[in-house]
Amino acid sequence: MAEALLHTVSKIGSTLAEETTKAVIAKLSEKVNNLKELPEKVEEIGNEFKTMSNVIKKISTPSLTNELVKGWIGEVRELAHRVEDVMDKYSYHALKLEEENTMKKFFSQAYYVTVFSEIADEIIQIEKKIENVVKRRDRWLNLPELISNPLADIEIKRPQVCFLEVPKDDLVGIEDNRRQVTKWLSEKQGSTVITVSGMGGLGKTTLVTNVYEREKINFTAQAWIVVSKTYDVVELLRKMLRKIEHPEQSQLKDMDTHELKVKIKERLSAKKFLLVLDDVWNPEAYTQIVDVFQNLQASSIIITTRQEDVASLAQPRHRLKLKPLEDNDAFNLFCRKAFYNRMECKCPQGLEKLAKNIVDRCQGLPLAIVTIGGMLSSLPATDYVWNEMYKQLRGELANNDNIHAILNLSYHDTPGHLRNCFLYCGLFPEDHELSRESLVRLWVAEGFAVPKEQSTAEEVADRYLRELIQRNMLEVVENDELGRVSTCKMHDLVRDLALSIAKEEKFGSANDFSSMYHMDKGVRRLSSCGWKDKTAVKVKFPRLRTLVALGIIASSPQLSPILSESHYLTVIELQDSEITEVPASIGNLFNLHYIGLRRTRVKSLPESIGNLSNLLTLDIKQTKIVKLPRGIARVKKLRHLLADRFEDEEQSEFRYFIGMQAPKHLSNLEELQTLETVEASKDLAEQLMKLKQLQSVWIDNIRAADCANLFATLSTIPLLSSLLLSAKDENEELCLQALNPESEKLYRLIIRGRWADNTLDCPIFLDHGRNLKYLAISWCRLQEDPLQLLAPYVPNLTYLSLNRVSSAHTLVLSEGSFPELKTLVLKRMPDVNQLTITDGALSQIEGLYVVKLPQLNKVPQGIESLRSLRKLCLLGLHQDFRAQWAMDRMQQKMEYVPELQI
Repeated sequence: MAEALLHTVSKIGSTLAEETTKAVIAKLSEKVNNLKELPEKVEEIGNEFKTMSNVIKKISTPSLTNELVKGWIGEVRELAHRVEDVMDKYSYHALKLEEENTMKKFFSQAYYVTVFSEIADEIIQIEKKIENVVKRRDRWLNLPELISNPLADIEIKRPQVCFLEVPKDDLVGIEDNRRQVTKWLSEKQGSTVITVSGMGGLGKTTLVTNVYEREKINFTAQAWIVVSKTYDVVELLRKMLRKIEHPEQSQLKDMDTHELKVKIKERLSAKKFLLVLDDVWNPEAYTQIVDVFQNLQASSIIITTRQEDVASLAQPRHRLKLKPLEDNDAFNLFCRKAFYNRMECKCPQGLEKLAKNIVDRCQGLPLAIVTIGGMLSSLPATDYVWNEMYKQLRGELANNDNIHAILNLSYHDTPGHLRNCFLYCGLFPEDHELSRESLVRLWVAEGFAVPKEQSTAEEVADRYLRELIQRNMLEVVENDELGRVSTCKMHDLVRDLALSIAKEEKFGSANDFSSMYHMDKGVRRLSSCGWKDKTAVKVKFPRLRTLVALGIIASSPQLSPILSESHYLTVIELQDSEITEVPASIGNLFNLHYIGLRRTRVKSLPESIGNLSNLLTLDIKQTKIVKLPRGIARVKKLRHLLADRFEDEEQSEFRYFIGMQAPKHLSNLEELQTLETVEASKDLAEQLMKLKQLQSVWIDNIRAADCANLFATLSTIPLLSSLLLSAKDENEELCLQALNPESEKLYRLIIRGRWADNTLDCPIFLDHGRNLKYLAISWCRLQEDPLQLLAPYVPNLTYLSLNRVSSAHTLVLSEGSFPELKTLVLKRMPDVNQLTITDGALSQIEGLYVVKLPQLNKVPQGIESLRSLRKLCLLGLHQDFRAQWAMDRMQQKMEYVPELQI
């Protein structure tokens, strides 16, 4: 940062010395002279900053608990924040000065005099503060408590593959408990309440998830709801209704508690209902909604909790209190994490004794075991390294309980480039599922990930995410078709750690609305999700960089003041909020890199959006915005434009990814990597021709006349990896012959429309089919068996979806077909009445979804041969199907399928 500051100071001199700014120099002579004297001093300060950074890096874990050391580190960080602010302010105004013509510069002299005077004064103040911090460091470096960390320079092992499929946590030592809960659920009686209790990190949620996915087929309605410490009864009921009925959000907005309960009772009448209330802290979270289940035919409610008074909601014979893992199970789980890349995950003989000592310190807590196992998996498996880590663990245990000691140690062992990324995840709500793509874009916007060698900033951020997951600091929820993490989340104990460190290190804060008035006004990152209070609180956060406010109400009075007063804002993330408009003042936020408005009610963006010269990501997916302001073409750094339109549920059954009008002068956005989704237009092909950085392109409303020119242009995009082509309607023909991509990276293809030739003999399949991993086809009229037709052309698919595809009556999956396929979706295919699976087909299938095939009245022949199957969904089939399924006793044949839905 100091090196950048030195560059800035030098640049001020060179910029102000231009011939066109002599008038400014005349009025700024004193300030300019001061600035010219700074470079040598700043260079010295830069060296001091480097020294301080290295000292912080090498400080051992025990030293970080020293209040004196922590105070000094806090001062350094706060000073670094000021340097960052003045750098960004200068960079913006210096760029503006360079862009203005001579005449405009002459008339704006007074403005630049004021701006650069303020910057000069700020730099002088920073210089003095750095000198004071350096002096204090020199005094404190002699403290005996400041011990060097011997592992600071150990090289971390990082995944070498481009994409890493991270397996989900191994289920160790839960079988007896799973059988017990399953037995309780199968008892023939009325409503049943089951509680699973125990301290944090024992695996309560893991156990209940396993039971829920296996048993929910036996219930006609199911819902899983995370409650957590701070809950709202109305929101709990809304979540429940959404799970069992899927109503529009607008239908729930004005319903009170009574109305929601009446609606839920109506929907559950005569149904057998399974409900999981996860992470309940207060008995009232259940007692306030229990009347919903009265007089139902049958309901089973499973509650997970750490609290004894919550556990007592169940009858004594339906209470399960989890115990720590037995020694053998604990050691087995540890080895699976620490030695995941060794044959049979076996512990080296020379480390076995030390490994068992480390596992003993975990006291049978699965979260502690997988955390320290993941941490050690990234370090060399040598006696010296592991002994040093064990010493640090014992030091942590002197100040914390076992689980917090291990989590603390894991954080302090984390490399510097991962720490900010980890702390950032804690800003999102408890149990919030984090999208890989969103996290990557946010980390890039924040500057946590920058380009390295041949990798883009996004690729670097993607690597950071894999490293955090390898260390078990984040949990995988789902993987995508390339084996990459699709969504992940933070364990609540890990999030608690992240938030406490974020506050201590002045990184950021997550607060509810009522506590905002009392918080530090110099906060850098603020998370306050679900604002409900309509009372205006006049609070200013002049140094705020990031605002994460998911699910705020439309009338929240606090948003506008924050946007107008927080001049350094870099990220605004407001997804799932009820806001309807964006204030024009957003155009004054010169430092803004990321705007997230996904699933909001916003109908338009202000013209001032064109002033955001630093904007990298604009996410307005599933909003009501029909077109973008003309000024968007001036945002030349924009890299990700995510802009498909919202339609109501009934319409979205028919069409998806509804495109909006492509911005005029789209070709100005030369750094654009993601363009989702725009409508085809006469000049779209010409505009796209100039965008050589594009990787993902989604186009809607394509007419047959557009195909030749548009597809030829798309074929020339060198980095194309994801492509969606959607016809104007289901009767419009798309001619695919012109689609012959030069890019060898194209792995995802989505086609919606009729094919003009009704064959697969076109370049996209003949020449590129082997590269495709994800293929989704809709509206196509093949008449033949599409599975038989596709199999030879796209052998490496991991995801295949056929929706509204006309076909033969019988679909056959032959031996050896789709050997890599993990997910198969067959949806709304009215002609199909039989599905046959030959032994040896779909050898790696994990998810099979057969939905709304009204003529299918028989269980797919050979389905029991799919031994890798984990998720099976059979919905909307012929009325005889369920009876035939029961007759064949398929449940007994397929007990290995944990998630089954009919």
